[in-house]
Amino acid sequence: MFGYRVPAPDEAMLISGGRRGLGGAPFRVVTGHGKFVLPVFRKVRFLTLSMCEAEVTETCVTKQGISLHVRAVIAFKVGNDHESIINAGQRFLSDQEQMSVLTGRIFAGHLRAIIGSMTVEEIVTERQKLAAEVLDTSKTEMGTIGLIVDSLQIQSIDDGDTGYIDAMSAPHKAAIQRQAQIAQAQATQAAVEAEQEATRKQAEYARQTAIVKAEYSAEVDRAQAEAAQAGPLAQAHAQQEVLAAQTELAERQAKLRQQQLVAEVVKPAEAEAERVRILAAAEAQRMKIQAEAAASYDRVALDRMLIDQLPQIVKEAAGGLSGANVNILNGADGLGEIAAGLVSQGLTILDSVRQNMSGQDQDTKADDNTGAKGLLQLRSGKERASDNGPVNVD
Repeated sequence: MFGYRVPAPDEAMLISGGRRGLGGAPFRVVTGHGKFVLPVFRKVRFLTLSMCEAEVTETCVTKQGISLHVRAVIAFKVGNDHESIINAGQRFLSDQEQMSVLTGRIFAGHLRAIIGSMTVEEIVTERQKLAAEVLDTSKTEMGTIGLIVDSLQIQSIDDGDTGYIDAMSAPHKAAIQRQAQIAQAQATQAAVEAEQEATRKQAEYARQTAIVKAEYSAEVDRAQAEAAQAGPLAQAHAQQEVLAAQTELAERQAKLRQQQLVAEVVKPAEAEAERVRILAAAEAQRMKIQAEAAASYDRVALDRMLIDQLPQIVKEAAGGLSGANVNILNGADGLGEIAAGLVSQGLTILDSVRQNMSGQDQDTKADDNTGAKGLLQLRSGKERASDNGPVNVD
């Protein structure tokens, strides 16, 4: 926008031509924001606030009168406060390059003054102390012109051709060399000792390895010997276990075979025998029933036959009396007694025959004898009747 000016972040905008700034400064300071500036009536200039550098190379004489060439680098800038900006603007706004020149000259003077109060040994060995003293003495003067120093670095210190620093450092160099040699010797000795130790450890390792190998070999031999001794025994145990297993298997197979035989042979045989026994018993019972039935039938048939033959038997007995001379004294009663005797003899013969059919062989013989006796009695009676002549019946 026309008339509106804005300074850069590392710049301070100085506006002159209007009212005065703070503290009666001939310009107003603007940082961090913009501002309207009337053309023609106002004038704007910019002062850098960025970091600047000044290099100092100065020949200084020490407290001992020895000349030293010192090279240092100073890092500085314009302060951020309005007072420092006003001070620096009034001094360097037209030629800002003069800030580095003036800073170098200021530090060169302070550096010569401080080095003149120190020895070479102090300067060489205490560079940080030297830099701190230079900064401390220049702070007030640098603040007056609006500058602040961020750092001071002593880059090099040289005594030229005098050789003082070299001479000063010779004992240290010798000591360092001696220490280096000692360190080298110690290192060599340590290396030798380490090598010897390594050799000893290798020998110890070889010895231990040999011992271990020997022990291992002995253990292997012992194990092989035990294995060789235990081989037959283990084999015998194994064979015994195999035989036991085979025996147990054979017993199981025998039991199984026995059960199979019982199931396949014994049980069927027993069942067949039981069937045959039952059939035989049934057959015997049937035959017994048939025999009893036949015997009963035969008895019935015999009884019927005997009954049918009884008249014939009585007739035969009576026929034996027909030729006999029998005198019946009591008339009809005597004749009835004779007839009754004949019938009685016939019934006796019938009972004998019945007993012969139901009894055993011996009983049968006895019954036959009885029957025979009956017949003999009948015949003997008949004969006695015929031989004795007439029979007298009272």
